[in-house]
Amino acid sequence: MNRATKTAFTAGVCIAGALVLSGCQTWRESLTRDSRCDPVSAEIYFEPDSATLGPEARGLIAATARQAAGCTVEGVDVLGLADATGAPAANLTLSQARAATVAQALTEAGLPEAAFDTQAAGQLNAVRPDGVDRPMRRRVDIRLRLSSPD
Repeated sequence: MNRATKTAFTAGVCIAGALVLSGCQTWRESLTRDSRCDPVSAEIYFEPDSATLGPEARGLIAATARQAAGCTVEGVDVLGLADATGAPAANLTLSQARAATVAQALTEAGLPEAAFDTQAAGQLNAVRPDGVDRPMRRRVDIRLRLSSPD
């Protein structure tokens, strides 16, 4: 199924379920909708105790920014995260640095700085209930909120 077909199918389920749900579209609207301006998400991973972008991360950031071509950028959400290794204050500072590094790279890639909402969560929720650290938390989450330029 291509992206437009998936959108139509999803909208059909939404219509069958309840048209009163926010965000539901008519089936005909979903077929004509420009799906290239759907939200885009990416995760940028870092080495422990680092806010430095490697070549692979820079490439992913550039590719993410290119997804906004031809669309209106409604917002760019950037959330810096850290694992639970080290002191909470240091992890908050590290997650802030990671978020700032990624936001700067996205700006350099052409996204409008005024659209950014950059936040940091530090090590919040970085440990599972069984006490195991979550190393995949060494990242920044990016979400582009896009719309068609109509």
